[in-house]
Amino acid sequence: MAEGRFLTVADVAELLQVDEQTVRRWIRERKLAAHRFGGKAGYRIQRKDLEAFLATTREGDPTEGKVAA
Repeated sequence: MAEGRFLTVADVAELLQVDEQTVRRWIRERKLAAHRFGGKAGYRIQRKDLEAFLATTREGDPTEGKVAA
């Protein structure tokens, strides 16, 4: 994946092997930064924001979700 590319909720869910609803919950809880483009586009997550989320999740509560190593 190219640097700066926006990922969809489905992309993130597939990468982390979690349900899409889990990713949406992280976004709602402001644990994972995302941008909303409106309409059917839904949320988009920048690669750097996903990496920051993974860094804090690995250091935080292990029950926060399944994170691929």
